[in-house]
Amino acid sequence: MADAPTVTDSIDNTTPGATAPTGSTDAVRRHDPQVRGFASDNYAGVHPEVLAALALANGGHQVSYGDDAYTDHLQEIFRGHFGPTAEVFPVFNGTGANVTALQAITERWGAVICAESAHIQVDECGAPERVGGLKLLTVPTEDGKLTPELIDRQAYGFDDEHRAQPQVVSITQTTELGTLYTPEEIRAICDHAHALGMAVHLDGARIANAAASLGEPLARFTTEAGVDILSFGGTKNGLLLGECVVVLSPERVRALKHLRKLSMQLASKMRFVSVQFEALLAGDLWLRSASHANAMARRLEQAVRGIDGVTVTQRVQSNAVFALLPREVSERLQKRYRFYFWNEATGEVRWMCAFDTTEEDVDGFAAAVAEEMRDA
Repeated sequence: MADAPTVTDSIDNTTPGATAPTGSTDAVRRHDPQVRGFASDNYAGVHPEVLAALALANGGHQVSYGDDAYTDHLQEIFRGHFGPTAEVFPVFNGTGANVTALQAITERWGAVICAESAHIQVDECGAPERVGGLKLLTVPTEDGKLTPELIDRQAYGFDDEHRAQPQVVSITQTTELGTLYTPEEIRAICDHAHALGMAVHLDGARIANAAASLGEPLARFTTEAGVDILSFGGTKNGLLLGECVVVLSPERVRALKHLRKLSMQLASKMRFVSVQFEALLAGDLWLRSASHANAMARRLEQAVRGIDGVTVTQRVQSNAVFALLPREVSERLQKRYRFYFWNEATGEVRWMCAFDTTEEDVDGFAAAVAEEMRDA
């Protein structure tokens, strides 16, 4: 990837009606907006419709810490997607959403059953255990998905005071491997967990991609399937920042508003988190953006499957493509496009598409893969 050219685009940072401090300088664009990568959907910028909503919410004064008009209206929007009992709590980020949600449905001696590849296990720096005080009981899976049978590998010892008590099953939709649970699979997990006295948490960092791929409304594989609480992702689908904890079974949840503050996830200027979700969910922006990202991943899969020496390792059901190719090829490609190794031991890589990934981006990357493979 070539170095970004020097640019002179700048933004006047002087607030209307205020005097600029002596020695202040304008902000300068320090990146080339034409440079794209396939490392993460977090690399993408903010969707223009979300930026417009942020500007709309700016100006004047609104009550802080969630007692603002935007956060109040957000309850109605989420209930339109998840049902009349849903209650939403905006937070800063996905790890915070997961930790706060899991604390709300466990006791101090509680444990959470999850896939060995789950984000809460692999990519949250031990936050559920160190910050939330929870024991994670992991299960190996081939495709990132739990089943009632896999859950039973850890769902035992409920009366054993020497063992952390399994109280929650946590699933991810879509999974870390880009795969999907069907509504029926989630219903089977929820029925099984509830029969054992456990609650179900859904990590929905890419829940919009799941709904777009399934062709189902959000409630179909959450509320109606029996999920008790979920983390709703926004950052990976075009927001500047912000996720939400959505309570679907109030009877199972302890005082979440206190846990949110305790977990350092209470935004003072919450209107700017809430208005982004209004822009995302009041209309179809969430679905348009996720559908596009999924379509770009399918286009990428189709392009690389025809390249000798490249093996797609997982079903492409959302906006992720996992592949195996010679390590030296991947390392050369990384000098042209950003992406990550998923499995250092095997050389498996992950390519992610975002709401702003274009067909030209995909075709250019696929051509680079083919070129590097020919030179291998």
